[in-house]
Formats: sequence, structure tokens, C-alpha cells
Amino acid sequence: MQELARLSSMAAALLDAAAAVAHLACIFWGAHGLRLLGAGERIAGLVEAGHWYPPLISAAIGSLLSLLTAYALSGAGLLGPLPGLRPVLALAGTVFLARAAAVPWLRPLFQGNSIRFWRVSSTICLALGLLHLAAALGR
Repeated sequence: MQELARLSSMAAALLDAAAAVAHLACIFWGAHGLRLLGAGERIAGLVEAGHWYPPLISAAIGSLLSLLTAYALSGAGLLGPLPGLRPVLALAGTVFLARAAAVPWLRPLFQGNSIRFWRVSSTICLALGLLHLAAALGR
């Protein structure tokens, strides 16, 4: 069970880090990066207009995913123990699974996002949710 938790933590850390880099890179890529990731014309247009909202949201999500990367690395034993490790991993898993399942309710609120965005991001959230929960349960 501990080996499964360690492997799940390592895989979660890898995906968390990749998602963090993608979100933080959008701050520098601008509208083109957001379009590439399927975020939609509304958000891309805000970036082109110089609005503060898209970079702030990208930075916040990227920062949170970076923090989760550290927790997943801690769960894998690659970083020292972090406070509340098991509850944080379990909460992250629950939130990611909820996000994956909430597509029918979220899509109408973000109509500019492409179908590709919803499919890819929901699949990633599902994987992250399962990995974080497996990491938490195996601790």
C-alpha cells in the first residue's frame, strides 16, 4: 500500500508541476497561450486589452498547483514532511474529482472555453483526483 501511495504521489507531483508550469506560462504567452490551452476568446480578449484578471487567475492557479506539487513530493518522500500532508492530499483529490464531475454545471458559466479544454482539463482533473486520493489513503 505504501508503494502505491509513493508512486501515486510521484505521478501527482509530475502532473501538478506540468499544470502549474502551463498556467504560469500563460502569463508570458498571453492571449496566444490561453487560446492554445482552450481557455476561450473572452479570456484571451481580456489579456489583449491589458486586463489584470487573466494573469492574476493564472498566477493564483499556478501557485496553488506548485504548492500541491510540494505536498505530492512530500508524500513521495522526496521532500521533508509538510504539515497536514494527508488531509491536504485528500482535500486536493476531492476538489480535483469534484471539478472533473462538475463539467455540466461549469460549462454554461464559461461558454467561451472549447470542448477540447473541457475534455482535456476534466481528464487531467480526474487523474489528479485519483492520484491525490491514492496518495492520501496509502499514508
